[in-house]
Amino acid sequence: MSENALRYTLDTEALAIRIRKHVVRMAAESGSAHVGSALSIADILAVLYGKELHFDPEDPILPTRDRVILSKGHAGTCMYAVLAESGFFPVALLKEHFKNGSVFSGHVSHKGVPGVELSTGSLGHGLGVGTGMAMELRRQGGVQRVFVILSDGECDEGSNWEAILFSGHHKLSNLTAIIDYNKLQGLTTVAKTLGLEPFTDKWRSFGWRVTEVDGHNHAELSDAVASSGFTPEPLVIIAHTTKGKGVSFMENMVEWHYRSPKPEELAIAMRELEFAAGV
Repeated sequence: MSENALRYTLDTEALAIRIRKHVVRMAAESGSAHVGSALSIADILAVLYGKELHFDPEDPILPTRDRVILSKGHAGTCMYAVLAESGFFPVALLKEHFKNGSVFSGHVSHKGVPGVELSTGSLGHGLGVGTGMAMELRRQGGVQRVFVILSDGECDEGSNWEAILFSGHHKLSNLTAIIDYNKLQGLTTVAKTLGLEPFTDKWRSFGWRVTEVDGHNHAELSDAVASSGFTPEPLVIIAHTTKGKGVSFMENMVEWHYRSPKPEELAIAMRELEFAAGV
């Protein structure tokens, strides 16, 4: 069993930058999209895998592992990147992303990819599956936690609110939803598409404990994640993020929801990320 299974602490800030570099490179080299949506959750995944989760990359189906479902499966590059950096498979394999015959599909897939719990991409299903996992793990008497990462736009889906209602009713304290609240959807803002506010009040009214954090502040994220499983209610972490975080010309730009960087854009993005890393 690797030391990862004992929850050890990496430099999560440095990990997040490495993840972002992988994301931008994969998107550019494969011609895949959704780079902005992946960059916005890099800090969330870095804190989870670099510090807070119980897992073992040498045993991806370790029964006592915490589970993570990336419900916003279009950000699959970020999940692949953090799993590679965490030792589930060689980093070099990321070059196969989105290529013909590759297991690293555009939307995250569990088939042939160790560490991925659920294939996702059709929005609105991850939380329902996570709810079922949490219910069964509690029935078995386990202490494993289930984390589901959702997009803000995904919260337009009615199936999520069924799962939210069910989880609150059954007090699934081992379940945590993390909302990537970057406030942009495919074509415009979340507020213009289908407003979510008063967002926190809605979750509380369904029986959830709510914590709001800066989704790029690792200390706030870590404190919020560490608190999961210690109260009677399920927890939702509303992480206020910036779409395209880390690359100046992508930040808060709706066009980067669905496009990939051109060679000259890749070069600029990599220089910015290398500067952030102190290279």
